[in-house]
Amino acid sequence: MSNFYVTTAIPYVNAAPHLGHALELVQADVLARHARSRGRRTRFLTGTDDNALKNVTAARAAGVEVRAFVDTNAARFAALREPLSLSFDDFIRTSADVRHTTGVARLWRECAAAGDFYRHTYQGLYCPGCEQFWAPAELAGGLCPEHLTAPEPVAEENWFFRLSRYREPILELLESGRLRIEPAARRNEVLAFVRAGLTDFSVSRPAARAGGWGIPVPGDPDQVVYVWWDALTNYVTALGYGSDDPAYRSWWEGPGERAHVIGKGIVRFHAVYWPALLLSAGLPLPTSILVHDYLSADGAKLSKSAGNTIDPFELAARYGADAVRWWLLREPARVGDTDFTVDRLVRRSDVDLANGLGNLVNRTLALAWKHRAGRVPEGVPTGALGAACDRLPALVDRALHDFDFRAATEAIWAVVDEGNRFVEAERPWDPAAADRLDAVLGALITACRLVATELAPFLPDGAARLHARLLTGDRVARPSPAFPRLGADGLAGADRLSGPGGGPGTPAGR
Repeated sequence: MSNFYVTTAIPYVNAAPHLGHALELVQADVLARHARSRGRRTRFLTGTDDNALKNVTAARAAGVEVRAFVDTNAARFAALREPLSLSFDDFIRTSADVRHTTGVARLWRECAAAGDFYRHTYQGLYCPGCEQFWAPAELAGGLCPEHLTAPEPVAEENWFFRLSRYREPILELLESGRLRIEPAARRNEVLAFVRAGLTDFSVSRPAARAGGWGIPVPGDPDQVVYVWWDALTNYVTALGYGSDDPAYRSWWEGPGERAHVIGKGIVRFHAVYWPALLLSAGLPLPTSILVHDYLSADGAKLSKSAGNTIDPFELAARYGADAVRWWLLREPARVGDTDFTVDRLVRRSDVDLANGLGNLVNRTLALAWKHRAGRVPEGVPTGALGAACDRLPALVDRALHDFDFRAATEAIWAVVDEGNRFVEAERPWDPAAADRLDAVLGALITACRLVATELAPFLPDGAARLHARLLTGDRVARPSPAFPRLGADGLAGADRLSGPGGGPGTPAGR
């Protein structure tokens, strides 16, 4: 099967990570794990954007040397791997990785050779939070639409890239679907932006303004490469672009899908600017841009700059990776922002994992041990349960192709719900059902095993526990809770996200 190369955006390290970063990492992780489970050769990249001016500003405000400040915060992002059960294959740091510096210089030289750079004095409205110039017409009430702050007037002489040259090729990419953007609402926004005309944009900053922090422009050490040019390039520099690394040829030039998982605020950079740079340099393009909306708390977008954050480390330590991942995959809307509360996380985990799936598996194991000494009888799901099982793999495949995690998890839960209905309808604990007990138990164990297999990309830890209970030779394991019930203990800590974690509960069952 063809390659699957999936990347996240690389966040600024001006502060510690928040739950919005966890959302993107978990989404990309599911895509990578699912592709591996289907036999696809897969590579999952994430990392940090170290060279932003806002990192320099934050370090100065903290009274810390920039290198030490950036190193500390970058390490926090890398450390999300264990608490969130992530499976990334590579983690790139733009200020510390030689691969990156080499590749940025190479891409700059290729675009220069294409005649796409020129020097230009520019005066405009600059948002430090976005690291972006905004046109006055794009500002709502004079405020940046992302950060709701007034951009600063800035005048600079920088290098500019001829983006206007690439309007028609980019329009063709988007209209033809050769560059796929999901969901369709985000694709339509990008199309409207491109059809309105593209203007050239600045791709460097004065080195003095950046405090010497960043990658020098080749042949012009008084300028550093603009952070967005620098950051976008990580998708190929991590593969060794700029050197003779076979990884670049395999994963970027070779056949397969090249997917970027990003937030809605940076679609323009990935769907317009990045393809233009690649076209200029004569390089292959990404194939998919998969866009998520934002998480909020009390209606306000989670933001490091605004100080409105939820700590994913604390959340996972208190409630577990399964509960955090499950909320991030089951609750957020495909289009539209989603408000987070601990109450919602706890209720979703208890209803779905402890009571729904946990109850189904536990009552199945209890019946197997009570009536068959734990042995697994032969049997396959039939009726509504069988139909749901038959549909499940293809439904998950389709939903993840469409970047629809709600639909994927709903497909899995259709089998769980049918399994619980099947138990209630068949009443295998009733002596009158003795003649069909083997068929019922066999069907239930087969359905539970399928759920555990399809659930593995979403909840790798929980699925592993289910497999250990359901796949033990010719016998199943004795019943024990696979998922803790978080309950009132979890709700009691909703406001502070600290203190002892909730204790495990025992799902009810016959």
